[in-house]
Amino acid sequence: MKKLSFLVIAGLLALPAHHTAAAETKIGVVNTERVLRDAAPAVRAQKKIEKEFEKRDQEMQRLAKQLQALQEALEKNAVTMSESEKRNKEREFSDLNRDFQRKQREFREDLNQRRNEELASVLERANKAIKSIAEAEKFDVILQEAAYVAPRVDITDKVIKAMADGK
Repeated sequence: MKKLSFLVIAGLLALPAHHTAAAETKIGVVNTERVLRDAAPAVRAQKKIEKEFEKRDQEMQRLAKQLQALQEALEKNAVTMSESEKRNKEREFSDLNRDFQRKQREFREDLNQRRNEELASVLERANKAIKSIAEAEKFDVILQEAAYVAPRVDITDKVIKAMADGK
């Protein structure tokens, strides 16, 4: 993406001076990360995901506490337990730990998949808002991300506002 941005900028800079004087090139830049974090649809998507995964998160926390308590009990009482009792507790700990690791991996995978789905939807809306702004304000080029952006060409706030307005 950065290579493409550099090529676009290099191409714009290579335009003949008489051409740019006759018709100014209008450039805008959007900070996509900020849009995906601050735009109303992104905030709603994040809350939706949090609510959707709340019960599973609580279950993971409960399992983690149970695992920790079992480990502490095992360490505390190891010297007073019989060998068979100790083996049973270690096996119970190992089984619970394996179950926890599996559930934790599944939780992360499911969460990432849902987050990607929601962010794709938000990004689609952002791109529509960017296109609408570009057409309405007659931008020649709108870049997403740059090493430096002068405030006069940063249109991120306009995109966030347009997304809130439902454009």
